[in-house]
Amino acid sequence: MRHLLDTKTLSREDALQILDVAEDMGDTQRREVKKLPTLRGKTVVNLFFEDSTRTRISFEAAAKRLSADVINFSAKGSSVSKGESLQDTAQTLQAMAADAVVIRHSASGAPRTLATSGWISAGVVNAGDGTHEHPTQALLDAFTMRKRRYGADSRGRDLEGLRVTIVGDILHSRVARSNVWLLHTLGAQVTLVAPPTLIPQDVTAWPARVGYDLDEAIADAPDALMMLRIQAERMNASYFPTEREYSRCWGLDPERFAALPRSTMVMHPGPMNRGLEICAEAADSPRSTVLDQVTNGVSVRMAALYLLLAGERPAPVDHDSDAKKEDAR
Repeated sequence: MRHLLDTKTLSREDALQILDVAEDMGDTQRREVKKLPTLRGKTVVNLFFEDSTRTRISFEAAAKRLSADVINFSAKGSSVSKGESLQDTAQTLQAMAADAVVIRHSASGAPRTLATSGWISAGVVNAGDGTHEHPTQALLDAFTMRKRRYGADSRGRDLEGLRVTIVGDILHSRVARSNVWLLHTLGAQVTLVAPPTLIPQDVTAWPARVGYDLDEAIADAPDALMMLRIQAERMNASYFPTEREYSRCWGLDPERFAALPRSTMVMHPGPMNRGLEICAEAADSPRSTVLDQVTNGVSVRMAALYLLLAGERPAPVDHDSDAKKEDAR
């Protein structure tokens, strides 16, 4: 695996490989000594242009448990805040001999630009770009669903026939986009539920059904119900009247939670707004996978870094040098 940029182009075979390696990594994390020597001598840079706690810490834990050296780079207080470009930052990391770069950026497509520009030879992992994708979140969600569905005997299995309903701010959610594509690839049936204003304008190409009534979706007895956070920081307009109105119509309150089948797993990518999109009864119940998702995130990210750094990287393409050679001809 050269890079991990999205789930839309991730094949079923590659997805299952990541999930199966994550199973192996998860087994090691139940030991007294959790650290492995696998990536000793490798350098992983967490390049975060957006604030993050869970994702950055999860990647840091994953890299350190594989014995990699970790450099945490935050845009705030760095040269980026002084106007340094992504290219200059990337070339600085190249000079520092980074083997892998985990990047979170507010601009959709920034990780792909970094991976394909030739500025850097390191493997690139997308840790969330704008409203585009967040592949490792979708992978850890799928890993969690698979573990809940099959238990210890989950290696090599997909999610064929699993019915997953994703509820909330679909419009701004890179988690929803990554989940839609990955779950479809793994054979699951996906339904999106949200206010009409929080559904993207054109989802005809998405492999998912769209609905607007949460009670109707709950009555359909999904195998997994994933509640999304309202991303107020990405909203530049009023997408619903009030938070109270949103919670009344699209929040998983105690009554809706009680109406769910006991076999339905309740998911949330975090951080949660308790009382807005999900009630405490649901978040803290045995059916909730919220803490499992956090635990599994480390195993999945260990798997991604392991597969990314398993081989040698080619040298970056020097476009300026190529241009000079062309001129000389």
